[in-house]
Amino acid sequence: MGKKVPFATKEQLERAAATYPTPFYVYDERMIRERARALYAAFSWNPGFCEYFAVKATPNPTIVSILAEEGCGCDCATGTELTLADACGVRGGKVMLSSNDTPDEDYRQAYKLGAIINLDSYDQLASLKRALGGRLPQMVCLRVNPGGSFESSNGIIGEPADSKFGMTTDQLFQAARELVDAGVTTLGLHAFLASNTQVEDYYPRLARVLFGLAVRLRQELGAHVALVDLSGGIGVDYRPEDVPVDIAAVGADVHAVFDEVLVPAGMGDVRLASELGRWLLAPAGALVTRVIHEKVTYKDYLGVDACSSNLMRPAIYDAYHHVSVLGHEGEPSTFRYNVVGRLCENSDQLAHDRMLPKVSIGDLLFIHDAGAHGFSMGYNYNGTLRSAELLLREDGSFQLIRRAETPADYFATFDFPGSRFSALAHSSDSQEN
Repeated sequence: MGKKVPFATKEQLERAAATYPTPFYVYDERMIRERARALYAAFSWNPGFCEYFAVKATPNPTIVSILAEEGCGCDCATGTELTLADACGVRGGKVMLSSNDTPDEDYRQAYKLGAIINLDSYDQLASLKRALGGRLPQMVCLRVNPGGSFESSNGIIGEPADSKFGMTTDQLFQAARELVDAGVTTLGLHAFLASNTQVEDYYPRLARVLFGLAVRLRQELGAHVALVDLSGGIGVDYRPEDVPVDIAAVGADVHAVFDEVLVPAGMGDVRLASELGRWLLAPAGALVTRVIHEKVTYKDYLGVDACSSNLMRPAIYDAYHHVSVLGHEGEPSTFRYNVVGRLCENSDQLAHDRMLPKVSIGDLLFIHDAGAHGFSMGYNYNGTLRSAELLLREDGSFQLIRRAETPADYFATFDFPGSRFSALAHSSDSQEN
């Protein structure tokens, strides 16, 4: 079995907690940069390669800006995420709008920013034309869903036929034909067929499918396919026994398929892209929470000051996140606990029957691999408030990159006769100050 080691020490995090009370998210700048550089090194053989970081994974401007410094663009799903990318100076071809059920205003915003627009369905072609007053960008990307099951060497890893994303192959060719006839000079291809895969042949197998379609589009329609976006789907080792995906091996295997399929077809200039929000950020972020209660009934429950409002993946996916008891990392895990929050939901359990060292009230818990789809999926059920986000800088200092919500934030959007909630919001402000 492998070993999960926190990227910050108890002493460091207690120092942070003295200024920014728990719970809070913390991200490791050094690890973020190292992982981005490893990804670009793995695909350095493809001169135009771009990582379009999935903003939905960790929508924090400081994180997006760090990744932009490492050459990453932004994969956006909404107009709000487009605004975030723009505010971070990420624009033009470094931005892709990959959305579904897209409102017209999002298309207009993407077009204004010069972003690549990725159409999720055939009917979106008409929506795009309507939104842009009949105009079309010079380049349009198309998301395909070939249906059926998608297999790796270890068996089925995805069921594209059950996914709401993407258009059929026939619809892809119809959309491409209409785009070419309308004067669109360049096409992109995109697919997302599996999530959180931990096999190294997912990207190479997906690349073979998309490369083959790119060749057919050129041969049958004369379409110029300039971009193949392999999207996301490469996972991380959430459990200690999981084997991390070797991103260098993935890049090398995609290279081999590229040389086998595209180069002989005279398409060696196609640039590749990825959208690895989870792979980049999950290991580089953690939720830090303090044990504030212990309740022993039929199980031993550790009550912490975080809850599913902070990290909902265990509640909705039964997802595993490893837990370290800071300051006790070297001790044997001989006690069985359920780590729970305060929500009025039995699903509000961050860990079930987890073997840990002896835990005492006041201990800090480090919940691993929460840097993607952690804070971003937070919510305000039971009036709980979203936590702060901190960045552990390369020099060892902490930077507050998002303050914790206050009651004023919670009440600020209410519109109620007599402005009672407005008064509560201002009252909360004064209490905080």
